[in-house]
Amino acid sequence: MPENLNPSVLIVIPARYDSSRFPGKPLASIAGRPMIQHVYERARRSRRASRVLVATDDPRIADAVKSFGGEVAITRREHRTGTDRLAEVAIHTPADVYVNVQGDLPLISAELIDAAVDALLSATEVHVSTLCVPITAREDIMNPNIVKVVSDFDDCALYFSRAPIPWVRDAAEHVTARFFKHIGLYAFRRDALLEFPALPPGELERVEQLEQLRWMENGYRIAVAEIAAYESVEVDVPADVARVEQLLRSRAAAE
Repeated sequence: MPENLNPSVLIVIPARYDSSRFPGKPLASIAGRPMIQHVYERARRSRRASRVLVATDDPRIADAVKSFGGEVAITRREHRTGTDRLAEVAIHTPADVYVNVQGDLPLISAELIDAAVDALLSATEVHVSTLCVPITAREDIMNPNIVKVVSDFDDCALYFSRAPIPWVRDAAEHVTARFFKHIGLYAFRRDALLEFPALPPGELERVEQLEQLRWMENGYRIAVAEIAAYESVEVDVPADVARVEQLLRSRAAAE
């Protein structure tokens, strides 16, 4: 079947109120607006987006989204992952492509969203896509909090790991290796997303604690698009809010 020339693309922003390190994080005020509004408005800039909605199980977040004119979907509370929450949205809201944009990325670039969608649509036999960026800091290679990815000749993932991959065995031979950091932004085709909740978690996912390995262990290919650079701040704790506000002030001064 030929690729849809005008595929509908739904950007979904999963948002939970409960967070052990930062309760109420989506509603944290950043430059006078709730963080979820920053994410929503940046996602709306995507040239690929047909719709943008926030998926949440909390009425406080839903009310905040409605207050700035955003679209919201109420989902069940018991979802284990953001992908499970997206799958519930996909049941009730048909689209060709769904993009998972994390609600704690108030500086997310629309160009990143478009890159993930373009990677998915250009690979007709692939049902999931994501992004990577070259690692330039040596300390990031060994950092287990930086997820690395290696890809094949068709730019599909071979593996994701917290370990340094590839491992340079003959370091004395001055072998040069390129390392890539995985960026956790995903695009999915609808049929694959609907299947995700029923996919059994595997040993690799359990050991690495990386949800994307579930796709690979169940036989799915993941297209990986390389981008040149990535500058964003993930808001994990309250102190990160000040970092984001400083970046916003710096960018405004440079314009």
